[in-house]
Amino acid sequence: MVLQVLVAVITWMVMSAPAVRRDFEGMERRRRRAARMFERGASQADVARELEVSRQSVSRWHADWSAAGVKGLKAAGRAGRLPRLSEAQLAHVERALREGPRAHGFPSDVWTLARVATVIEAETGVAYHLGHVWKLLRRLGWSRQRPARRAAERDDDAVAAWVASEWPRIKRGLAGATRGSSSKTNRASRSSPR
Repeated sequence: MVLQVLVAVITWMVMSAPAVRRDFEGMERRRRRAARMFERGASQADVARELEVSRQSVSRWHADWSAAGVKGLKAAGRAGRLPRLSEAQLAHVERALREGPRAHGFPSDVWTLARVATVIEAETGVAYHLGHVWKLLRRLGWSRQRPARRAAERDDDAVAAWVASEWPRIKRGLAGATRGSSSKTNRASRSSPR
């Protein structure tokens, strides 16, 4: 049980943590600085110490620099898997979501992750896990909302009138009441024999 709770907490922390973006330009600047140090004859250990990186990274950079010069240290571009939806498709999905759930055949005006996933798949042909649907919604600037639970028959004017007239009368009546006791042996009890 404790392990399940721990896994749930860690999952929540990972899902709610902001994505860390790598500074690819900064990393390339650091590799070019290493190349200049190699050209001046600095050792790999000196480069690692100066740039505060691991010796393994410097060894890899040195091998690339030796093989292709500074061009060998050029950035490879973006990291990770390419997104399954293009920016144009994502904009199309957002327009579809702004039409509302009823426009897509759902019986109420509430978006759920399952409904959003259904719309994404219908509009783009790409199926997403519900956890990733939430990430896409956050990326689009959407936030979690909870509908207010109010009775359809609620009359705010009648509630205000009741609070203004009836509640003070009821509250006054409660102030004069004495405390009772459930004990039949307590003489102050209303239920005790006299």
